Amino acid sequence: MNFILYLIYLYLIIYTLYLLILSVRNFKDRPFSIERKYSKYDDVKKNFAVIIYSHNHRSCLEELIEQIKMQDYPLANFKVYAILDDCNDGSEKLFEHDSFVHVLNIQDVGLLGKNQAISMLLEELKKDETIDAYIFIDGIRKIEPNFLTLANASLRKADAVTGEVNINRESLDIVDKIKAVHKKYLANFIKQARTLLGLATNIDSGLFIIKKSVLDELEQINFKDINSELEFSLLLSKSGHKCVYNPNIQSYILGQDCSFKTPRLTKRFNLLKNNFKNLKTINFAFIEHICSLLNPNCWTLIVGYALLIGYSYHYSFIVRCNTVIFSAIILLAVFGLSLINAKLNSKEVLLLLIYPIYSICHIIKNFPPIRKLLQKIGAGTDKETDKLSIEAMVQTKHGDRNCQLEFISTESGLSKIRFIYKNKKYTTSSHLRMIDALQQLKSKMDDYALTLKICSCCKNFTSCSDGSTNMLKGTCHNDFPSPLLSEQRTTLIWNSCSSFEPAEVNNFIEEMAQEVENQE
Repeated sequence: MNFILYLIYLYLIIYTLYLLILSVRNFKDRPFSIERKYSKYDDVKKNFAVIIYSHNHRSCLEELIEQIKMQDYPLANFKVYAILDDCNDGSEKLFEHDSFVHVLNIQDVGLLGKNQAISMLLEELKKDETIDAYIFIDGIRKIEPNFLTLANASLRKADAVTGEVNINRESLDIVDKIKAVHKKYLANFIKQARTLLGLATNIDSGLFIIKKSVLDELEQINFKDINSELEFSLLLSKSGHKCVYNPNIQSYILGQDCSFKTPRLTKRFNLLKNNFKNLKTINFAFIEHICSLLNPNCWTLIVGYALLIGYSYHYSFIVRCNTVIFSAIILLAVFGLSLINAKLNSKEVLLLLIYPIYSICHIIKNFPPIRKLLQKIGAGTDKETDKLSIEAMVQTKHGDRNCQLEFISTESGLSKIRFIYKNKKYTTSSHLRMIDALQQLKSKMDDYALTLKICSCCKNFTSCSDGSTNMLKGTCHNDFPSPLLSEQRTTLIWNSCSSFEPAEVNNFIEEMAQEVENQE
């Protein structure tokens, strides 16, 4: 027992020293400001291939393209490629008469996903010897006019670069605001200080810059999810081309479009285990990057020091209790320094201090016994016997956003609908008919000025009685795709098209009553 606690104490001391070094080094961040100041005087201009990935984000994509056109970088030194992955919002119409953007429009094969879609384009771009570097950016990001100039400067000393994402927290709930502030803290303190120390950082596929020669050497990308990004980051470090963080590379995103996911603990453990045999190398950046997978969270530090202080107070330990307490005080002081490093205002500091509460609630909720208990409680109410998942769009004041609808039939014969947007879910009550559940969902979304872009919410849709209980069918009476149609097209309540127009009134009961009156 004493030996195990000694290892824990050694681990905490090393981590405290690590944070202290980061805090001290981060105070001297002039290299970034100097690079930013003199970036416009750089005579060597790299040729960029700016690759934009978009799936049904027409308004955001249009704004991003306009910002790229306004760059203070020579037009001859960059090309823009837009990947439209199964878009049904008319995104392709943006480029009908625009030769500035090279479009890869993926249709009729379903949603490929960012990883596969970008890989398809890279196979073609490999042949282009004029390209010096790739810039991968999501269509929901926004950039400044000097973005490409700063990107060019950032590659003078690095092979791969990721930047800072500025999150608009205006429309976020308290939980997401806490996570957004925590993300800012990690970027302004941990990532920046690690780069100043010459250490590697993890990539962000939402905005990532890499030299073409490096990517040709690796022969792959891995943008599937946050876990895959971590794996790809380690591969870069292993190959001697570590990714660095550069705060000059700025992008902006609306909070509701930002992902706050972190690599899973099991993924980190598996990567550590699988790469342990590769630590016999002189590649210090790779060794440190692997060891950084052992970074503890705040509760590991709190519980660790509480355990050591309690044990050393009652029993003989390698050091006295006062020494352990002093070590804990040093860690608190280092955390105070890190808050200065992170450049947080008072409100952001308060939100960051609440993060441990969110963290412990998240841990408890996902603890296997608790998770199984919650699942059983949910299953005991009314078991779901059938479920149909639909990819849809929701219209917000900031533009269209991807969402998912689940049409659920329960064991008791009732129906309900689950609306899924990012990590948030809303499930309606159980109803006798599916259209009644949809009406409840629509009323709920009206309270938040949201509109589902599906047939049942479109003014060109008319419900029809098909003899079924759920009444899922209707007719579409617009001129899309052809005005030569001899009769109204049949459709289903969850279908969608690019000619969607919000209905002024969408009360299904009134629609059915009106239809009965017309028949009489």
